[in-house]
Amino acid sequence: MHMKATGSAGGFDVRLESSNLNSHECGMNLTDNWQFWALLSAAFAALTAILSKLGVRGVDPDAAQLIRTLVVVALLGVALTLMGKLRALGSITQQNWIFLMLAGLATAASWACYFRALKIGDATRVAAVDKLSVLMVAIFAAIFLSERLGPVSWLGVALAAVGVFLLSWAR
Repeated sequence: MHMKATGSAGGFDVRLESSNLNSHECGMNLTDNWQFWALLSAAFAALTAILSKLGVRGVDPDAAQLIRTLVVVALLGVALTLMGKLRALGSITQQNWIFLMLAGLATAASWACYFRALKIGDATRVAAVDKLSVLMVAIFAAIFLSERLGPVSWLGVALAAVGVFLLSWAR
C-alpha cells in the first residue's frame, strides 16, 4: 500500500492504494476518515502550544492572541477564496450564525485563558489541563446533544482526566 495525494478544486484527496484494489474498493479514503483529521488536529494543536509558548515570551498574552487570530483569519480568507467557497457563506442560516458566533466567543475566551496560562506555566502542563476539554465535551454532549457514551468510553474519558492530573499536578 502507498499514499497518493491528488489535487482537486476542493482541496487535496489523500488515498491509500494497493496494487490490486483502489482506495474506494478498500474503503480507505483518508479524507473521509474523522480519525485522520482528528489526529492532524492534535498534531497542529501540539505545534500551536509549543510555538505559542515561544511567541508569548516577553509579550502581552492578549497581543499575542491577536496576532495568532489575524493569521488564522487571513489564512482562512485566502483558502476560501482559492477554493471558491466564499459563496457558501450565503447558505448559513440565522441559527447557524447564532451558534457560530457563540462558538467564536467561546474560542476567544478559551484562547485568552490559554495564552495567559502559557505565559506563566509550562507548555506541557497547560496543554494537559486544556485537554480536560475531553471530559467536559463528553459531559456537555451528553447533556445538550443527547450523545451517549458506553462504559468503556467513559472509562477512557476518566483515564484522560487522570492523565491530566498526573501531568499537571502530581509531583
